Amino acid sequence: MFINKRIKDLTYFAKINSSQYKLAKPFSHIIFNNFFNDDFLSSVLDEFPIFEDSDNKQKIYNLNENKIISKGEKSFKKNTKLFFHYLNSEPFLNFLQILTSIQETLIPDPYFSGGGFHESKKNGFLNIHADFNKHYLTNLDRRLNMLIYLNKKWSEDYGGNLELWDKNMEYCGVKVVPIFNRIVIFSTTSKSYHGNPVPVNCPD
Repeated sequence: MFINKRIKDLTYFAKINSSQYKLAKPFSHIIFNNFFNDDFLSSVLDEFPIFEDSDNKQKIYNLNENKIISKGEKSFKKNTKLFFHYLNSEPFLNFLQILTSIQETLIPDPYFSGGGFHESKKNGFLNIHADFNKHYLTNLDRRLNMLIYLNKKWSEDYGGNLELWDKNMEYCGVKVVPIFNRIVIFSTTSKSYHGNPVPVNCPD
């Protein structure tokens, strides 16, 4: 239902990609295209909240970032809730655990602290940074990030590329164009520097 049918066995798919994840530079990460079912992911896009009409949002605007994020799951509609709950389920956590070779048991975040919907409109950006290591509410270590892009008909001229930088912040090792049904999974450490620092230049 959620995963692209070409991925017949999620466990096997994780195993054959685990080395690529571990050896990736500038830090452990992997990029998959068309990982999820296109039709279902389109239904999630159809449910993307209009933040101007929502109280369940946090608008962040300062020298380091300009974006809007959802708060909790109050803005999740039917298919979105099904999808996000699947991403927090045992089968998907097992997939992530095998893919990343993390030995400790992965625990999902039911509070969606920093998770959920993120929107960068025209002139939106997020400077290069390393994420916070401790969950605000549980005080557990944050181990992984997964970004799922929902941008259809996205032109590279619009910018918004995810950049992955080396541990000394000397160079950008990877740039990822944020096109629909592309996902990026990467380790969350104090040196996994990332962001989309070039302001988005898409139509209004």
